Amino acid sequence: MVSFDAELAILRITGDEDRTTSGRRRRPFSTALNATRDVIVDLSELTFADPSLMIDLACLAQRLRANGVTLWLAHPQPNVRTLIETVGLHRLPAVRVNDGAKPALT
Repeated sequence: MVSFDAELAILRITGDEDRTTSGRRRRPFSTALNATRDVIVDLSELTFADPSLMIDLACLAQRLRANGVTLWLAHPQPNVRTLIETVGLHRLPAVRVNDGAKPALT
């Protein structure tokens, strides 16, 4: 499940996300494009993801960057963190990863 809180600029992604669930991501991702401040992607409850989610996040980050907004990937599970690093999402200019030394969601 994917939802976007426009007031807090938090995109929450939970459960399993893969190519079959990509259609449900469109609306929250589109809404996130209107953010005027950095967007936090709460990955703490994402248990599985495939590269289709990483591609969608990369596209979102690229479009947000054009508006001076950074995409923060917060609290990914170890398997999701591995996928982020495997596809190189963490190396994009407008993407930062917060593993939780300090809470990103406060």
